[in-house]
Amino acid sequence: MNGWIGFDLDGTLAVYDGWQGPEHIGEPIKPMVDLAKKYIGDGIEIKIFTARISSSNPERLKSLDAIMEWSKKVFGKILPVTAEKDYGMIDLYDDRCHRVECNTGRILA
Repeated sequence: MNGWIGFDLDGTLAVYDGWQGPEHIGEPIKPMVDLAKKYIGDGIEIKIFTARISSSNPERLKSLDAIMEWSKKVFGKILPVTAEKDYGMIDLYDDRCHRVECNTGRILA
């Protein structure tokens, strides 16, 4: 499988208990971390997908440093981090999304 799978950070990979600044990242959420590790073990590229590093966030560099440190601690390596979808993204796990059937507009449960 070519491409990458995105995992949202706050509320999906890490517990989100309200904004506490760019350096604070919650504890890992085991089922999602385990799923990401499974994909990594299967040779699939994983990216941490988060608005914390969006171009509109003036604290994005502090956030990126904290995310890389968290990633190294949780995954044993620094995973790529992005705030952008691209044509290589094949799936996304996120606590705020609704899945829509391609080309129909039908919301899937």
